Amino acid sequence: MYPEIANERPIELELSDDERQPCEIWTRVMGYHRPTSSFNIGKQGEHLERKHFIETKRFDGDGAPSAH
Repeated sequence: MYPEIANERPIELELSDDERQPCEIWTRVMGYHRPTSSFNIGKQGEHLERKHFIETKRFDGDGAPSAH
């Protein structure tokens, strides 16, 4: 995507632990978004048990979605 520059080396960043920040994870619950850190113990357990998937579309040869 970007043109290469001759003799360019990738930049290697090193962060010490005191420079790091926690990552806050949000999820959609009942039509609105909220951070998982605000969940009670039971809801946190439910969130960990969720199965993540990637939705893919299946097409027939004519470009129309298949009925599978």
